[in-house]
Amino acid sequence: MPEISRFYGIVIYMFFNDHNPPHFHVNYQGYEAIIEIENGTVTGQIPRRALKMIYEWLDLHKDELMNNWEKMTQRKPLSKIEPLD
Repeated sequence: MPEISRFYGIVIYMFFNDHNPPHFHVNYQGYEAIIEIENGTVTGQIPRRALKMIYEWLDLHKDELMNNWEKMTQRKPLSKIEPLD
């Protein structure tokens, strides 16, 4: 499970050979969630404060996330994505 970004204790991952729709996995202080890239739908639980930061990061990096999703489906190395400042 390649880590693609980390900020404020939030760790973002993508899994190779994962299922559609395009999404990423989030780990934060024992909470785990899956976030869809296109619409931000959340599966799992994540504190509201962390989710707000994740959505801000998602808005900034949606294209990079989709590029990583394409790489992931082809089993190519994923690119790191800048953390939220």
